[in-house]
Amino acid sequence: MKLLLVGVGRLKAGPERELVTRYAERCVASSRKTGFTGFEMREIDESRARRPEDRKAEEAAALAALLPLGARKICLDERGRTLTSEDFARRLGEWRDAGAPSCALVIGGPDGLDPAFRDKADLAIAFGAMTWPHQIVRALAAEQLFRALTILSGHPYHRA
Repeated sequence: MKLLLVGVGRLKAGPERELVTRYAERCVASSRKTGFTGFEMREIDESRARRPEDRKAEEAAALAALLPLGARKICLDERGRTLTSEDFARRLGEWRDAGAPSCALVIGGPDGLDPAFRDKADLAIAFGAMTWPHQIVRALAAEQLFRALTILSGHPYHRA
C-alpha cells in the first residue's frame, strides 16, 4: 500500500519544509520493511474563489483528482476522532493487510475541507482541539506516518 500526504497549498522553503522532507525520506526508507510500497507528497494550490464554500468545493475537486483509484482516505479535520499513534498504525496495517492499493492523509486549506469530501473519507482524525498552521500540520502528519511505520515494524522509535 502506497502512503500519500496530500495537502492544499504549497510549502515554501524553510524549516517546516525541511522537517516534512526529513520525515518523508524516513517514510520512504521504512516503507518497504513494513509491506508498504512507498511514500509520496502531493500539493495543490489554494483556490482563489471569493466565497469559502466555493473555495472548499474547488479544492475538494482538485484533491479528489490527486487520489488514486481505490485509495483509503483519511481527512484531517477538527471534528475528527483523536487516535493514539498505536491505533493509527493499527488502522494503516489493517488496510495494508486487506490489500488497499494506497492511503492518502488529506490536509485541507485555510477554510478546511469541503463537508461532502470529508464525509466520504474512510476516517476523519484531529490532532487535538487546537487549530494548527498548515505548515506545522504537514510536519505532524508526516511524523505520524513515519511513527506508524516504526510501530508496525517494531522499531524502538515509538517508546510508549
